[in-house]
This record gives sequence, C-alpha cells and structure tokens, in this order.
Amino acid sequence: MSSLPRAVVFDLDGTLVDTAPDLTAALNHVLPRVDRGPVRVADVRSMVGQGLRRLIERALTATGGIPDDADIEAMFEGAFRYYAAHLTDRSVPFPAATDVLDHLAAAGVALGVCTNKPTALSERLLSELDLTKYFDAILGGDSVAVKKPGAEHLLTTLERMNARADEAVMIGDSQADIDAARAADVAVVAVSYGYTLVPASELGADAIIDTLSDLPETLARLT
Repeated sequence: MSSLPRAVVFDLDGTLVDTAPDLTAALNHVLPRVDRGPVRVADVRSMVGQGLRRLIERALTATGGIPDDADIEAMFEGAFRYYAAHLTDRSVPFPAATDVLDHLAAAGVALGVCTNKPTALSERLLSELDLTKYFDAILGGDSVAVKKPGAEHLLTTLERMNARADEAVMIGDSQADIDAARAADVAVVAVSYGYTLVPASELGADAIIDTLSDLPETLARLT
C-alpha cells in the first residue's frame, strides 16, 4: 500500500456514526403534536441534512405537508430536548469504523470531525461512543460563522489539526460535504451508505466507498 494522507476529516452523521435511529425517535416524539407519524428509520435516512428544523419540515412534508398551524419552533425545541436526552440510545459507529480509525491513527494520520451538528452534541456523541480519543479536532456547525458547504468550516478544522488542504482528504455522505471539500480544494471521498437522496455516484467525489473498511486502500490511491 502506498502512503496515506497527512490528515483525514470525517463528517459525522451518516458517515462515521449511524444516528438515524435516535433522530427518528426524536421526530416521532413531536410529530403527534400535529397528528402525524410515526416515520420509519429507513425514511429518515434520506431526510437528514441541514439541521433538526429542516428534518422536522421534511418529515411533515413526507407525511402530508406542513400544516398551517404547525409551530415548527416548538416542535424543534421538543425534538432537540428529547434527542439530547437519548443521544446514543441506538446510535452506533458504522461497520469497521473503529478498526479504520485504529489503523489510520497507528499510521500517524491526523484525524478530525467536521459536522453541521452542534458542537456540544457532537462531542458528547463521540465521547459516549468512545471515539473522542481518535480526533485532534471536532468542529460542529456552531464552531464557525459559515458551516458546510462553506469552505471555512473544513479549513478551520484542518487548521486546528495543523494540516494543510493539499495534504488532507474529506470523507462524507452528502452534497454539503463534497461542496465544502471542493470549495476548500481538498480531495474528497463519498460513502454510498449515507444520508442523502442523491446517489453517491452523482455527488462529484474523487472516490466512492461502500464500506469504511475500503477507506485505507482508497486513501492510498488518492495520495
């Protein structure tokens, strides 16, 4: 195997950790307020992105449209409280995640997380799943003024990792991840199992993997 990149930055939800089950539970906690739900985990996987408010709006749209009298802010607050209290009830790292992180860390690769999820929730999620130890930087959507797909979010993550754009690779599952990497002039790998309606083949990544176990070899080819 050829050399690995100096730094690898992961998206969180849908890339590194399968959080859809707990996000689904949070949705199903508040949807009855407008006589909707429940929604299925399989459906929520294609709704995640751009935050919990947007997730609630997509769930309402998918179950009959957004009611005129729907208080989205109140639903958001209720769902957020529930989600924060049940953050890792059923969320788990995707298959091979810890093995790959072990491999990359042992090879001296700097690792980071760049996610639009709030920083406090991201840090607690990773801590409760015993993943914090791997990362030199964890930046949530409220860590910077402009989050993904803006380049600043990814570039600031790399700065905290003491790494340059030209020696890094971004790993993500959504258009926001690929667009952020392109804006920052960072190579990018898309995962095919993530949370997006757009097929991975249409996201415009430099490479696509079907499982994280394929990542080390793919990274070596990109370097």
